[in-house]
Amino acid sequence: MGTHRVMRQDDNGNRFLVAKDLDRAEARRLAAEFEARGHKQLYWVEEDGEAARPEPADGTVRNA
Repeated sequence: MGTHRVMRQDDNGNRFLVAKDLDRAEARRLAAEFEARGHKQLYWVEEDGEAARPEPADGTVRNA
C-alpha cells in the first residue's frame, strides 16, 4: 500500500496540502479531526501519486 495525504479546500475553493506521507488510517484520523472542528473547510484523503482519488474523511466509499 502507498502513502496518503490530507487535502483541504477552503470556502473560496482554494485547495491546500495539509499533510503527506501518512498511512491510510493516520490520514483518515487527521482529516476527521479537522472536519470535527466545524469550520467551512472541506477535508479529504488522497493516495499519494498521480492517480489519486479523493476519499471522504468519514471513510465512506465512493463508486468509481
